[in-house]
Amino acid sequence: MIYFEDNLRVRYYETDKMGIVHHSNYIRFFECARLSFMEKMGFGIEKFEEAGIVLPIVEIKCNYKYPTTVGEKLRVTVEIQELPKARFKLHQNIYNEKGVLCASGYVVSAFMNTKTNRVQSCPEEFYKILEEEFKKG
Repeated sequence: MIYFEDNLRVRYYETDKMGIVHHSNYIRFFECARLSFMEKMGFGIEKFEEAGIVLPIVEIKCNYKYPTTVGEKLRVTVEIQELPKARFKLHQNIYNEKGVLCASGYVVSAFMNTKTNRVQSCPEEFYKILEEEFKKG
């Protein structure tokens, strides 16, 4: 298993008229943490694009547990429980500063070749990076 966490602060524009984070922003929070995770692994989104690969989301799930509000500090986690093949599943949670679970879910992305517009297997270099992290974990 690979585990990563990122910290974010809720901004005013991410809230609705009731002062609560709009539900669509939890998906954005998931994405921010995923991108930070890939950068930390040394294989940011730009590197995928340079290799002619994009990562479209093919499935996403978010369970909303507890509201968050403007100014709160959030901890967004990313957990990978299995090495990717043609799809890459990341389990994610969002906690407030008191440690309360506010949202949980997962995101599944595919590795798509931009020249063929077809799904392909995980790039070997990225797979090896993840494989090494699994050995540590």
